[in-house]
Amino acid sequence: MSCAVTECPQACQRRMHRKPALKKMAVFESPADLESGSFEGRAEPVPSLTSQVRRFERPASRVSTTFSGLLAGWLATGCGSTCGAAHRASPAPVPQPLAAVVAHAEASDIVTFKGMCDASGAVPLGATRFAVADDEDNVLRVYDAALGGAPLSAVDISAALDLPSKRTPEADIEAATSIGDRALWLTSHGLSSSGQEQPSRLRFFATTAPLVGARLEPVGRPYHALLADMIADPALARFGLADAAKRAPKQPGGLNIEGMTRCRDGATVLIGFRNPVPQGKALLVPLLNPLQVSDGAHAQFGAALLLDLDGLAVRSLSLWRDRYLIMAGAVAHERTSRLFVWDGANTPVAVTGLRLDELNPEAFVARDDNDRILLLSDDGDVEIDGRACKKLDDTTRKQFRGLWVRLTGY
Repeated sequence: MSCAVTECPQACQRRMHRKPALKKMAVFESPADLESGSFEGRAEPVPSLTSQVRRFERPASRVSTTFSGLLAGWLATGCGSTCGAAHRASPAPVPQPLAAVVAHAEASDIVTFKGMCDASGAVPLGATRFAVADDEDNVLRVYDAALGGAPLSAVDISAALDLPSKRTPEADIEAATSIGDRALWLTSHGLSSSGQEQPSRLRFFATTAPLVGARLEPVGRPYHALLADMIADPALARFGLADAAKRAPKQPGGLNIEGMTRCRDGATVLIGFRNPVPQGKALLVPLLNPLQVSDGAHAQFGAALLLDLDGLAVRSLSLWRDRYLIMAGAVAHERTSRLFVWDGANTPVAVTGLRLDELNPEAFVARDDNDRILLLSDDGDVEIDGRACKKLDDTTRKQFRGLWVRLTGY
């Protein structure tokens, strides 16, 4: 049983909730894989969840996601699904593959930001500012993208994250995006580097995204069950996320989330995994109701995507000028960073002309009204006076770099 191609996914989900769980699943390497019109994908039996992952389970009926209705949204919008997109008379045409995309950046395009080292997820605020997380603390800082220097403001959100310890453990915030006036933030959802459970790292939450002057403020309530929702979703069972969640994030087959961006539809977000890397492909999962999740609703997911990034995984994601920027890197400690551009349908294109050997990019600041994008580097391991930046006690000595890049052929 499946949804009609023109059926609104939400309506279909309500109908399917009254039926037995889905018997088949589909995983696409891109929506263009199904351009032939068969709308079948690669369907396989869905293995049942074992008793070993019972602690992650909840009723599958809450997260059952159908495939044909979601596909209509993917073909119409390039990411996610909305009722309006699904009801279009015919899908939007698949974009033509991109030709070569070339980056242009000089040493003079580097900006230094003070007060922290480990830049991770970031959100543009207005024309010149951005908010950024540090995956070594729970402070969101606002900077001037052009001038660099010390933060314009900072807010410690520990109290709003409902953390499980009085010691205020780090939440390991790794990704961010914005929808409307709300900034969305996502933690790694992985174990510690030594393989110990870290409940504080299971957070999806929202803040305001003020354009001028005002400081960031938490809104909604932090959501703890995003990983549980993924594990309980039959359509994601293929990826073995329950087993991955038991391994250290940088071990082969471990679990580590590092990317998130809003989609073209303005309502869905894509979640990008650094680990696992199924079949050597980068795993992306669309979250269909992010704003509702940030207010406490259970997560609903679209059909997973596997992207060919030359064996690399997702370090960061950003929608810019109707295409997706993907910073790709290795699962573990190797500094192998490459920038890709994806049109939402065809194979991602590797950007040429950009040397990132001395940087460790983990975030984008990308505004459609700016011809350049800003790459933010996690410089926690960069030595300052013989000591790793993240180990410095004096925060005024901490710093991270940003690199302004111009793309041609985009």
